[in-house]
Amino acid sequence: MNSGASPSPTGPGARVLLDEFLAATDDPATRRVIMNTRSFIDAHEDCLLRTCREGHLTGSAWVVDHSRTHTLLTHHRKLGKWLQLGGHADGEADLASVALREAAEESGLRRLALVSPRLFDLDQHLIPARKSESEHWHFDFRFLVEADREEPLVLSDESHDLSWVPLNAVATLNPEPSLLRMTLKSSGFLRCGLG
Repeated sequence: MNSGASPSPTGPGARVLLDEFLAATDDPATRRVIMNTRSFIDAHEDCLLRTCREGHLTGSAWVVDHSRTHTLLTHHRKLGKWLQLGGHADGEADLASVALREAAEESGLRRLALVSPRLFDLDQHLIPARKSESEHWHFDFRFLVEADREEPLVLSDESHDLSWVPLNAVATLNPEPSLLRMTLKSSGFLRCGLG
């Protein structure tokens, strides 16, 4: 059995998350990303490691405040744009734990709460080549995380800046469809009283 399919002691493995996400959507674009991610996991036993040169699984946290009106974004040092918090799995099969770990490391926040163990979003994006790294894919497993906007932020060396951004202003910082999709989903969670 490959590492992408193995459940960790604390959370479901990647295939379980994908199966749940597939069952919850009928959007063709989302289903295509799910199938691409499944195929990648099947073809790469080392998909949880950044040494997998073609690409790897990553975990991200779409951090929202308690009122669900703001999200915490980082101005990523290497990529030079505003993004959600997250990073490499580095062998960890529990991708929700990866998302929480990365959010804490990149923000200094300690009172982070996973809203649901299920996937909030899934994205496949190409990371450009730089220095010793060749161009490769990130298959990003994204989770909805809640935090206290009053808790102090601590900038890491991976970021130029951190900011709580009103959901209706996210597009002015980064209009990429991936972020806009999560922004709309956040608003849906608020309207429906979910989470």
